[in-house]
Amino acid sequence: QLQLVESGGGLVQPGGSLRLSCAASGFDLDYYAIGWFRQAPGKEREGISCISSDGESTNYAGSVKGRFTISRDDAKNTVYLQMNSLKPEDTAIYYCAAEPRCGSSWYDAWGQGTQVTVSS
Repeated sequence: QLQLVESGGGLVQPGGSLRLSCAASGFDLDYYAIGWFRQAPGKEREGISCISSDGESTNYAGSVKGRFTISRDDAKNTVYLQMNSLKPEDTAIYYCAAEPRCGSSWYDAWGQGTQVTVSS
């Protein structure tokens, strides 16, 4: 069974940093692109970043570009999202998902989400 588990969320002050992890179990992550998404209360889910299966290609939404960095460590079966210069508007539940390729809109697995709250 394909499972993804996010961790690393929490409460951070504006300008602070967090690193989210997306760990896979039941399958080898290196066959999949991994996307990070977020959903704030009352808003639609937003795709914010994706990394290709070989790690050679990444993309970012304009709202996070230059502040967030996606990476993967296939030896650890984990994808990371380093989030710097956090803003209150980054507050949301963050999810990762496995897909055949970035932008495919077909997801083989979703994590349960991790809450990120940016507040002073």
